[in-house]
Amino acid sequence: MSSSADNETGVSTYPTGAQRKTAPRIVAFGGGTGMAALLRGLKAYTDRITAVVTVTDNGGSSGRLRNDFDMVSPGDIRNCLMALADVDPLIAKAFQYRFDEAEFKGHCFGNLFITVLTRLVGDFGVSIRELNRILNVRGRVIPASSAKVSLVAQHPDGSKSTGEVQIARSTKRIQKVEIRPCPVAMSQEIRSAIDEADLFIFGPGSLYTSVIPNLLIDGLMELINATGRQRIYICNIMTQPGETDGYTLCDHLAALRVHVGKGFPDAVVAHAGIVPPEIIETYKDVGSEAVACDLNGQSEYKTVRLVTGAFFDQEEAAGQRGWGTHDECLARHDSDALARVIYDEFLKEGASLGPAGNGAAADGGT
Repeated sequence: MSSSADNETGVSTYPTGAQRKTAPRIVAFGGGTGMAALLRGLKAYTDRITAVVTVTDNGGSSGRLRNDFDMVSPGDIRNCLMALADVDPLIAKAFQYRFDEAEFKGHCFGNLFITVLTRLVGDFGVSIRELNRILNVRGRVIPASSAKVSLVAQHPDGSKSTGEVQIARSTKRIQKVEIRPCPVAMSQEIRSAIDEADLFIFGPGSLYTSVIPNLLIDGLMELINATGRQRIYICNIMTQPGETDGYTLCDHLAALRVHVGKGFPDAVVAHAGIVPPEIIETYKDVGSEAVACDLNGQSEYKTVRLVTGAFFDQEEAAGQRGWGTHDECLARHDSDALARVIYDEFLKEGASLGPAGNGAAADGGT
């Protein structure tokens, strides 16, 4: 089943503050700039958002702090906290400020702040809980694990790559990923959020290093499946070199099912609009291309509802947003357009919150 969201002409009324406080509860799983983009848009529609964020990044500032202080990687958590924070714009800008000289070169102030707070309170999970309060976060941000864990990729030739950086550099096709040490226990915060959730969202973000790691938490998918609530996957706009080279939408879904089993997800949100030619050329230079939306007509995914729309963020590509994140990433989801379609298709009054198979696809406004 499929529907199309018209983001140019469709009109959604933003809920009032009171309505946001009683809106459906969303639990989103992912990491990186993709998850932050989703959260930035969703907070206009609901205050009841829980973001469960991947903590396996071992590159850049996060990787250095992880190694130097034997701590959980703070970068993805920082991005998600700032996406939901309700603070003075100068504070938000400071948290995303990245030093470009001397010993602090490459470090982000927010990562350093999280490191200091963790050392003061003695636990990463507690420090993030305090930051939710300090930054007046709308909803809450939870680390997938408060323990230092690593991602391991298995390749078809039997070899393995350990760590996100090494996985991306291996150039080998990924067969499966796992977390070490395992099992990774589910926190009571995550368990409670799942029990209370009305809707689950996975992505957008790096398939193997941001989305799937969260799904490997011990007992997590079993608990989610038992709720009977809809599970939505938001696919990336572009493939990712070293992870999803040449992948179509169906390839992304196949990879998810390798890790969590058949029947997942209930719905997919995918970009079906135009990606500017200059962006295509830029990504082509690093071996990336637009993800082909090939779900329709695939019998193994006939129960998956497809919602498409134009989600490419033109302003971000032009450098006009200034979110303070990785400048080299040009093809991001438009926060407003993505949140609008999630609200219209799955959250607002009249939209189905039950499993996708229980009703017809909603008309996205075409």
